[in-house]
Amino acid sequence: MKKNSVLALSIALLITGCNSGRQQTTEVAVPEVKVQTVHYQSVEQEQIYTATITPYSRNMISSYQTTMRIEKLMVEVGDYVTAGKLLVQMEQTNYLQAKLQIENLKVDFGRVQALYQTGGVPKQQLDQLKTQLDVTQETFENLEKNTFLKSPVSGIVTQRNFDNGDLTGGQPILQVQQLNPLKVIINIQENYFPLVKAGMSAAIRLDSYPDEQFEGKVKLVYPTIDAASHTFTTEIVVNNNQMKIRPGMFARVSFNFGNAERIVVPDVAIIKQSGVNDRYVYVLNNNNTVTYTKVELGLRMGNLYEILSGLNDGDRVVTAGISRLVDGTNVKVVE
Repeated sequence: MKKNSVLALSIALLITGCNSGRQQTTEVAVPEVKVQTVHYQSVEQEQIYTATITPYSRNMISSYQTTMRIEKLMVEVGDYVTAGKLLVQMEQTNYLQAKLQIENLKVDFGRVQALYQTGGVPKQQLDQLKTQLDVTQETFENLEKNTFLKSPVSGIVTQRNFDNGDLTGGQPILQVQQLNPLKVIINIQENYFPLVKAGMSAAIRLDSYPDEQFEGKVKLVYPTIDAASHTFTTEIVVNNNQMKIRPGMFARVSFNFGNAERIVVPDVAIIKQSGVNDRYVYVLNNNNTVTYTKVELGLRMGNLYEILSGLNDGDRVVTAGISRLVDGTNVKVVE
């Protein structure tokens, strides 16, 4: 009986010793981190947006009459045309018939008007003929515009879809683009909405001319904010007097919105959340734990980031030792 008690006590002591040793070997050291206190400072608010140059206007030249044949094309792709220049002459059968009809109606109206003045016809008959003449005149003028197709703007012919003798089928025959001025359309963050006004200057740089800068002016600010992207659309015009710029060129548009007081954080403190586009930092608490904190980034300035939201003046953010941390981890701050 006494032997069994001694044996049980020995086993218990052995188990206790093993557990104690296991606890000592599995004890985790407190992660060491470096921190930096962040503050507000003046940050120049220069924003750069990428876009593609577009024509100021793009006009499709076509005739509303779907069965008309092209009699003669007056221009070729690449030709510069002025507003009002004849570009396409369609077949004239309908036009000549309408012209003859309007001339006959004018003769009839003159004759009836003379009779009316001598009391030969009632005013009602004169008024009916005048109405018929006006409607026919309007129809004739519309037919004339669709037989002799003219350019509505000064620009360059950038597309030709048919040849002489083709039936158009109502499709565009030519395309004319107005290339002076040109237009750039960009989307700007909503926090700058109160600052962007018509007439505001913008600097434009093109990959095609890396050593040159072109001046643009804000022409139109769209009045609504896109709920998904929280941006608003802005149209900028740029003079192209030398015709160096072409639609389709890649452009970088920069605005200077002055200076703003922002919190600035070292880039080594920024963590990208895997699988999403969110950014985080670890903020040191007074009890030496860290909080995983979401931040909104602004401009990057060398090895610093502007913080738009998520941090307060005087917060201490972790700048080294981040890989061993999770939200709520106890840490040891080292220099």
